[in-house]
Amino acid sequence: MIFATGTACGAAADPVPAAIEKVPVATSTPDPIAVRANELGLVPILMYHQVTPSPVGEYDQTPEKFRAELERLYRENYRPVTAGDYICGHIDIPAGTHPVVLTFDDSTITQLRFTEDAEVFPDTAIGILEEFGARNPDFRPTATFYVNNEPFAGDRRALPWLAAHGYEIGAHTASHANLGRLDSIGVQRELVENLRAIVTAAPGNRVRTMALPLGIFPADRVLATAGSWDGTNYAFEAVLLVGAEPAPSPFGQVDPAGVPRIRSGKREVDFASAYWLDRLDRHPDQRYTSDGNPNKISAPKLLADELNPRWRGQFNPY
Repeated sequence: MIFATGTACGAAADPVPAAIEKVPVATSTPDPIAVRANELGLVPILMYHQVTPSPVGEYDQTPEKFRAELERLYRENYRPVTAGDYICGHIDIPAGTHPVVLTFDDSTITQLRFTEDAEVFPDTAIGILEEFGARNPDFRPTATFYVNNEPFAGDRRALPWLAAHGYEIGAHTASHANLGRLDSIGVQRELVENLRAIVTAAPGNRVRTMALPLGIFPADRVLATAGSWDGTNYAFEAVLLVGAEPAPSPFGQVDPAGVPRIRSGKREVDFASAYWLDRLDRHPDQRYTSDGNPNKISAPKLLADELNPRWRGQFNPY
């Protein structure tokens, strides 16, 4: 049995990667030069933990600050995509906008919980995202949630709700284990048990990516990406780290086995979200800017050497 597989993006040898085959596009798209398209630029993958009025950990964030960060992202023309879409090159956003990946670790009730009427609490991460998307219809409320077993205080409605509303569910081990302290069997057991719990709670959900608890690899790093336990195989398309810089373009020199994230929390740690968003705002030529055509990869010719050869057939230099 296989619960997660890294081949859905298209194997590296495929002549046309599945990620961008025959995607419908508008009858006309802007000139890449006019929008300064750079689809070989950097992509911020933001890492959040709890969203709470009383932050405790350095990665916790108040609802007010989370709203302010969403406002900034929207104002600076970022548009959310999931971690799975990022790693597969499924970046279908308007010309001139920039992808951002919002990720949430640990599956706490500050991220998602429900009222007695089965409505999402407004000051949770999901409540804030949904309300922001309703006010700004061109900012699709989506994110990737890295969950442990018994996520969101064991509320059985949570994972099906996420899957049904366009959010990605990723693996984060069964018990938030420090994988560096486990033997190879323990590492594989943690990931398989986590995958089984997710798929049982949300049948049909495909777990494409995982985030390392504490940012710590197992002794055998390969096991973070692929392995097998108790008759179940797993293979993730991407393994996400804890920090501390933007990720490369999915069409460039990205290492799927170690994708960096940017931390965001109640106090600014070194190289956190404000630092990097400021830097990308000062140097817009360094960030990923969409050409509006998901079937092409547009970027200045001088960046051609940064292109991963598997995407050469879709490259549109100018």
